[in-house]
Amino acid sequence: MFKLLRRTRSKADYTWFLAVREWPVLVSALGVLLGAVTILPSAVGVVISVIALLLGSATFVRDLRNLRRRWSSHDFSLIAAPFPHEAFPPPAAYPDAEYCYLPNRGTALISDGIDGSLRERRFTVRVADEPYRLPPILRATAPHVLPIRARGRLLFNGPVVGMRTEPLPGVGEAEIQLHRARYFDFQCSNELCTMRITNRETGEDLDPRRRLLTDTSGRIVTLAASVLSDVVGISTLAFTTDGLLLLVGQSDRNTASPLLQAPSGSGSLEPRDLTDADGEARETLADVLRAGMEREFCEETGVRPDAIAGTEMTGFARWMERGAKPEFFGLTELSVSSTEIRGTAPRGAERLYSSDVTFLEIDLAALGAELRTGTPILEAPSLPTVIREVGSLPLLLGIRAAARHRTA
Repeated sequence: MFKLLRRTRSKADYTWFLAVREWPVLVSALGVLLGAVTILPSAVGVVISVIALLLGSATFVRDLRNLRRRWSSHDFSLIAAPFPHEAFPPPAAYPDAEYCYLPNRGTALISDGIDGSLRERRFTVRVADEPYRLPPILRATAPHVLPIRARGRLLFNGPVVGMRTEPLPGVGEAEIQLHRARYFDFQCSNELCTMRITNRETGEDLDPRRRLLTDTSGRIVTLAASVLSDVVGISTLAFTTDGLLLLVGQSDRNTASPLLQAPSGSGSLEPRDLTDADGEARETLADVLRAGMEREFCEETGVRPDAIAGTEMTGFARWMERGAKPEFFGLTELSVSSTEIRGTAPRGAERLYSSDVTFLEIDLAALGAELRTGTPILEAPSLPTVIREVGSLPLLLGIRAAARHRTA
């Protein structure tokens, strides 16, 4: 019953999202229906109603043809190749920026300077009054993109939080701008960058990555200059008192890292993370991120919130294959041993996307020392084999950030 209800909700979200964007067709269909059911018994009424029915039918047919023509004029196909990071220089504002390409997982833009700033500088948050809305260029492609993204998956149009500024190094306090969005906005903006669009008539290819992710100089745009929803990704690594790391296996329904090992808690920032239990707005970026990371951890592992001793920020990245969306990483210390929480399992909706919870021993200090000599993370001797073979991009980036933080 649980899976049936979740599938029904996913289908309802999907249908409503498309219906809102194709409302003229629905209005035409309603006109045809009303014309058919309001034919009066009188001769004049019959004539008027028939005329209304014919006009409504003609409009409906025209709209259907326009809709079909609009949907069939382009081919949308998924890009299987890695993100071509060599062709896109990082933003000039990112200090010590470089790309981290992990085969079969993805590509991330990382910056040791931003990582250090995230841990050392105080960033307050300001949430925009108006929620994010797709710009015209993305609204036009939304009805094409969402059916492809939703094919074979369970997607829900839940509330999420996007970001408009980076935690860059500097002196003193700085403000980070956030905005409320919906998950389908992310699917139809950032995830558009996973596709190639081909005009069937001309054969011309359009690469959304070059159009949406770069500025006039060809560099990757900052979040402040982006027109995408840029939903904030959050991941944390949780360690028990006996030094074991909790890992969460991803099910085949997971959209980002199916069948791979994920961090202890991983997902998207949500509006409920912006306020505390009393409804008061959280003031700093660290507090907001910490709340989201710990929430995701408890949902995906089934561990109680009172088992968390604390969480600290360790790093920042942008996931290039997913429209250069922002990703934050943390390190969570638990107040319980692995024996006390062994046998926990994902809760609620997370049961659809997370399969199991396992424990793993990893030496972050040794790994951090290897990384600081220039060893790539997948080649580091201290990286456990299971993570090297089936670790997701957020897990590998989270481990990298935590290991470097431990040896800073």
